[in-house]
Amino acid sequence: MSHFEYQPAYRRNLPHIQPPGATFFVTFRLAGSLPQNVLSQWRQEREWLEHLASTNVNHYEQIKEDFERAWFAKFESLLDGANEGPVWLSDERVASRVAEGLHYRHGKVYRLDAFTIMANHVHTVIKPLPADNESAEYHSLAVIMQSLKGYTAFKANRLLGREGEFWAHESYDHWIRDDVEWQRTVAYVLNNPLKAGYVERWQDWRWSYRRVKANG
Repeated sequence: MSHFEYQPAYRRNLPHIQPPGATFFVTFRLAGSLPQNVLSQWRQEREWLEHLASTNVNHYEQIKEDFERAWFAKFESLLDGANEGPVWLSDERVASRVAEGLHYRHGKVYRLDAFTIMANHVHTVIKPLPADNESAEYHSLAVIMQSLKGYTAFKANRLLGREGEFWAHESYDHWIRDDVEWQRTVAYVLNNPLKAGYVERWQDWRWSYRRVKANG
C-alpha cells in the first residue's frame, strides 16, 4: 500500500495518526521559513524519539505528544516573527490562490472548518470525508495535503515568476479528540492574526475563515 492511500496511521518523519472520521488541525509552512540550526536540533531530537519507539518504553505516546507540542510551539513562535526566509503569503495574489485551494476541496475531500493564512504559514482545521458512499474508507490526509500543496505551489510560483520548492515537505497535523479541543483549536487558528497584532477582530483578517455551524 502506498503511504498516500488511506491508512489508520502513516509514517513520514514521525507517525501520523488518522482515525476514520477524525478532524485534524494542520499547519503547513513555506520552505526555508525556519532557521537551519533549529531544524537540525529538531531532527536530532526526533531521531532520539524514534529510537525510544523501538525500545517499547513506557508512556511512549505521551512522550511523543509532549515532543510534538513543544516543538510546534517553538516553530510557531519563530514563524509568527517571520524573521527567517520568505514571506510569499503576504502577497495578496498568492494568499488568494491558497484560500481558493482550501475552499475548492471543501465538500469534495474534506469538510473545511477554519483556516488562517499568515505570511509564511497556514493553519487549518479539516475533516477528511468518506472516499465514496459504499466504502468505510476516508480520503487520506497525506493525499489531501499533497494535492493542496502541489496545486497552490504551482499557482504561487507562476505568480511570483519563480521555480523550485515552495512549501516545506513536512506538515504538522494533530488529531482533534473532542468538541472542547475543537473549539480551542479553531479559536487558536482564528486568533493568529490578533496575536501578531494585524487586526483587533479575527473577522477583519481577510485570510481567515470559519465555517458556519461547523459543529455539524
